[in-house]
Amino acid sequence: MTTFSFELYPPRSERAEASLYASLAHLVAANPEFISVTYGANGSSREPSLSVLGRILAGTSVQAMAHLTCVGSSYSQASQLIREFLDAGVTSFLALRGDPPEGALETDAFLGDLGSAGELVQLIHRVQAEREQFAFHEVPGFPDAKRIASGSKVTIAVAAFPNGHPRSRSVSQDLDTLLAKEAAGANLAITQLFFHADEYLGFVEKAREAGVTMRILPGIMPVLSSQRLARILELTGESTPVALERELAAAPDEAAQRRIGIDHAIALGSEVLAGGASGLHLYTFNQHEPVLAVLRGAGLLDRQKESA
Repeated sequence: MTTFSFELYPPRSERAEASLYASLAHLVAANPEFISVTYGANGSSREPSLSVLGRILAGTSVQAMAHLTCVGSSYSQASQLIREFLDAGVTSFLALRGDPPEGALETDAFLGDLGSAGELVQLIHRVQAEREQFAFHEVPGFPDAKRIASGSKVTIAVAAFPNGHPRSRSVSQDLDTLLAKEAAGANLAITQLFFHADEYLGFVEKAREAGVTMRILPGIMPVLSSQRLARILELTGESTPVALERELAAAPDEAAQRRIGIDHAIALGSEVLAGGASGLHLYTFNQHEPVLAVLRGAGLLDRQKESA
């Protein structure tokens, strides 16, 4: 079954909050597999993230996925935060190491007790196991009987980097890291942005050859302007997609740039799906119209289902 999912980030103002929740209603109506909510460095958006996750959990049937970073955290701090999310009803996480502050070295004490996303994956499982060791289930046909089983499990996604992590020395190191995350208990990978289908498809092929078995969802964002493309490249360190850059620069107005970005994302999504991707994970920039247009263009959403 082909799936799709969305990423949101917490609002930074009351106006942004109203806009986000208006978009959220449309995204939920599309019936995604899950909606993830980002988490600022060092917990800078903890309360807003929890608020958005709570809205998804309380008002919808969509799975809510919390982003968690571990850089700079002690075991105690990370465990407390994980428990807080679990207590709020969150059972899906995207476990990320996170980026150290600019200028920080790998040896700096700021990096904290957890040295990798794999260690964070293990800690999430451990906290949940300690929090809910057992569960009692009904026995069909015996109204007063209960059977004991292990507590409910969590879903943990991790990041994957089709064009290499900025601090990685080689493709082999990236694959070893992804394997280690899966061995630690991750059951889903979501890729960083990429701009050419063969970058994703080639990476998945290498990952399978290396022994990675979990789903690897392609992360795609409609690039709606030249300014947004420049900002994305600055944040990710990805190589410039020259053809897309030229098309956006030559566009006569904002509406034309928006159409170019959506069409590029449709073509990219369609190609990776044709190549075997099990779904699409769409970075929304807290806007519903572009990503829903991408899903319609890629054949994953029709207007009748969207309005149902």
